[in-house]
Amino acid sequence: MLLVADIHGAADALARVAACEEPLLVLGDLVNLIDYRTNDGIVADVVGKDVVKQISKLRALRLRSEASDVWEAATAGRRDEINDAIRDRMAQEYRLVCAALDGADAYVTFGNVDRPDMLCQHLPDSAQYVDGETRIIEGSTVGFVGGGIPRIGGAGEVEPDDMSAKLDRLGPVDILCTHVPPDVQPLASDVIGRTRKASKEILDYLIEHQPAFHYFGDIHQPQATTWRIGNTTCINVGYFRATGRAVRHG
Repeated sequence: MLLVADIHGAADALARVAACEEPLLVLGDLVNLIDYRTNDGIVADVVGKDVVKQISKLRALRLRSEASDVWEAATAGRRDEINDAIRDRMAQEYRLVCAALDGADAYVTFGNVDRPDMLCQHLPDSAQYVDGETRIIEGSTVGFVGGGIPRIGGAGEVEPDDMSAKLDRLGPVDILCTHVPPDVQPLASDVIGRTRKASKEILDYLIEHQPAFHYFGDIHQPQATTWRIGNTTCINVGYFRATGRAVRHG
């Protein structure tokens, strides 16, 4: 089986991987709101690249309040118009990215920038949407838990209690697939922008159930891409938009 995360609009590269005729596990963030390497993306298309550059610079300096102030000033008086435009462009991008999965044996969960309802609406019949569920894939029990940690109130963010509930529904699995990493510093911290995103609930699950593997994404430039937690090998399978490469299980 092949695994990818953080597609962020890279439909052509995803189509090449999907054509490999292996089960393909997609671990969230299918659309590209902001590419912090280039400042491109849906938000830049709607509000302008200069605004995104300012926000990116302030976030890299951990000046999140100041970044919010820039956003508020740039969108003042036209918030509904901007939200509608972003939603329309997300729908367009979902159509392209999900079309890349047509015909593939794909299993897809969501990330923090995703809108789960919109994602489900555009998935082809060959792809399964999975969240808080298990599937038997190539003889292994694989558990899927989608969503990112709460930060800005996005549709793809999951509260800790809800994350715990989804993990509890899985029970023991051979392979755990999530979007967000466990709460381990080298896996959960981005060396560019120093962003830290982690789930204590996922770490607790790994400690209790010790699956053989845990695959995830979310952190684009992590301090470490592989880590051991007890008997579990943890592997970051992103940043697909930048690499265009899938990770093969095992």
